[in-house]
Amino acid sequence: MPAMSLLPTLPRLLPLTVLALAPLAAQAHDYPTADRVVFVQACMRDHPGPHYEMLNKCACALDKLAEQFSYEQFVDMNTVSNATTIGGERGSYIRDTESLQLMIRNYRKAQAAAKSGCFINLDAK
Repeated sequence: MPAMSLLPTLPRLLPLTVLALAPLAAQAHDYPTADRVVFVQACMRDHPGPHYEMLNKCACALDKLAEQFSYEQFVDMNTVSNATTIGGERGSYIRDTESLQLMIRNYRKAQAAAKSGCFINLDAK
């Protein structure tokens, strides 16, 4: 009978539980707003489509990356990945360093999985 007496209080406890767990979910995606905007805009530029649809799909992809990587890891991987296009000696350092190449491969693999999981057509680029 004691379990039955908890039943009426359950609906009142549910909102408190959700409020208590909400900060944990927000911490998993603690990327600065400006960096989120830059990522989503680049994604939308690379994958044209209906504006609102692509906005949501690209934001979804970033959320999936944020679940896997801290902000610092994301910045490091994104920077190294973008720096491979630098010409000359500076760029060759990144292209010739195996640990950085591994980081780039892992980041691009995670990016592709995140975009695929959010229904972004990877062939559109």
